[in-house]
Amino acid sequence: MAASTTLTVNYTRIQTLTSYFQHFNRRSPFRQSLKRHAATVVSGRELARQIHKEVQSDTAKLVAQGNRPHLSVILVGDDHASHTYMRNKARAASLLGMSSSTIFRPSSVSQEEMLELIDKFNRDRSISGLLVQLPLPEKDVDGFHIVNIGKLCLDQRCMVPATAAAVWEIIRRTGIETVGKNVLVVGHSKNVGMPIAMLLHSDRNHERPGGDATVVMAHRCTPLPRLKELASLADIVIAAAGVPHLITADILKEGAAVIDVGINRLQDPVTGKLRLVGDVDFEAVKEKAGFISPVPGGVGPMAVAMVMKNTVTAAKNAPTY
Repeated sequence: MAASTTLTVNYTRIQTLTSYFQHFNRRSPFRQSLKRHAATVVSGRELARQIHKEVQSDTAKLVAQGNRPHLSVILVGDDHASHTYMRNKARAASLLGMSSSTIFRPSSVSQEEMLELIDKFNRDRSISGLLVQLPLPEKDVDGFHIVNIGKLCLDQRCMVPATAAAVWEIIRRTGIETVGKNVLVVGHSKNVGMPIAMLLHSDRNHERPGGDATVVMAHRCTPLPRLKELASLADIVIAAAGVPHLITADILKEGAAVIDVGINRLQDPVTGKLRLVGDVDFEAVKEKAGFISPVPGGVGPMAVAMVMKNTVTAAKNAPTY
């Protein structure tokens, strides 16, 4: 008799739970949240505007103290892309209250002349930041000098390479969690892929805080089956290999954050014009990712903003005599 009573009670509970969940699915306003939505598109332009406001405020304080940050550029040769890149930085510097100057030299310039020019600029107290092909450690606002790269690897405060700093700021300001997460960096260049990996894997409690993530690196020569295996486990994917549409939706983990650093120019099959695309198949991936940065309008504007931030930092840290 007891067994029969138990069966009746359990059956009644099952009916009650079934009725409840049917009602929940039919009436609950939270039902839609269970469905998969497209990724949040991270606007690098909007985040860059945030950084510009911060830099503008710091610049105004320095100017009030008689220390206007000054960015100098030495541009060698007549490469159109380089000229555009430097013009954008000079324009940003002006808008933020800094001064800037550009020195042009032909591609035939001698090594001796370049070294003399760099030495002259490095000794000039009015110059806060210097952008050249082989920048100096004190004023290296692009963050490429071996001293800055060495400090980066030791988790010490330094001028972080601008593109890597841009990726870090996108992740930090968007609220993407890194601690204990799996990160895949696709690209092993020493000025982008490597510093991004260093930032994300290092200790968050060190002098230069890091992401405390588990970081794996791949690149354009990583076999596709291996790349798929790594990407399927990654909570965050940083694409910086310089291969158009290398990262596709089918290899990604559901809800992963995807930051596209790639800049590639492809011919549009319809118009015949060149268009800018990243390393990520944006339209397909945004339906599966949790966050995604576009190209253009993602990392690019943030990288320019980080050069401005580094210039202000250099001005703040300039020695006084």
